Amino acid sequence: MNLKDFVKQTLVDIVGAINEASEELKGSGATVNPVELKTARNGNPKEFPILHEVEFDVAVLAQEGKEAKGGIGIVVASVCLGFQGRSETNASTHSRIKFKIPLLLPNPKKARPKSPHKS
Repeated sequence: MNLKDFVKQTLVDIVGAINEASEELKGSGATVNPVELKTARNGNPKEFPILHEVEFDVAVLAQEGKEAKGGIGIVVASVCLGFQGRSETNASTHSRIKFKIPLLLPNPKKARPKSPHKS
């Protein structure tokens, strides 16, 4: 698995989990990803979405060898994804990549119904 696919699938899975949890909790009074309420100058409360940061800390392994299929894999929690091959003589390089991606999670109360008619 390459880094692009890993990051993309992680973000898609997070949003999918939020949507599924919201659906299962309908009618329970619980809210997944509630908005933040603040009081405006005129005293009327306003709702603001909460921006979340998804933090990634990924170990990347690059390995080459005489009998191995060359490749780069992502190592997550001591599991190597996307690396194939076996080698008797190999050289490997480990790198760590840390980054954050801001994500505005879906809010079921703010969800806009999709129009059945597209122009």
